[in-house]
Amino acid sequence: MLKSRRQFIKKMFSIAVYGLAVSSNFVCAKLADTQWLEQSFQPSSYKETLKHLFKGVRLIKSKRIKFSRLPRVAENGSIVPITVASSLKNVNKISILVKKNPIPLIAEFHLSPAVEARVSARFKMAKTSDVIAIIEADGKFYFKSKKVVVAVGGCGS
Repeated sequence: MLKSRRQFIKKMFSIAVYGLAVSSNFVCAKLADTQWLEQSFQPSSYKETLKHLFKGVRLIKSKRIKFSRLPRVAENGSIVPITVASSLKNVNKISILVKKNPIPLIAEFHLSPAVEARVSARFKMAKTSDVIAIIEADGKFYFKSKKVVVAVGGCGS
């Protein structure tokens, strides 16, 4: 228990300085993440996005990646649901891309290898295109794609 006003002020000052020191490092890390995210979600081609995200690694087609809730025909491109699941072990990352969208990267999920590899999202599609899920597991990159026909566009149409 604090016995004087001076001790109270010293404690509050030290807590404030400690909080500032911790948060400033946190803020710097967040700024670096923000810059990376800005580059990843810039309008670009599908090939440029793959080059930026995966830096030329070989993608392996896999039957162990499953799409559910992803329709063959999306009546409205502004809301397209997707669930991606995988039976691959030690999944670290799941990326979802739409080949012909102005911004091909739809979502990127970083997972602990201890959790089940299953993610869901809703996204917009500009026009009929392939939807690609890329999974990083055990240092290798696996993918699966599925064509979705869009009846009414969602990205500015």
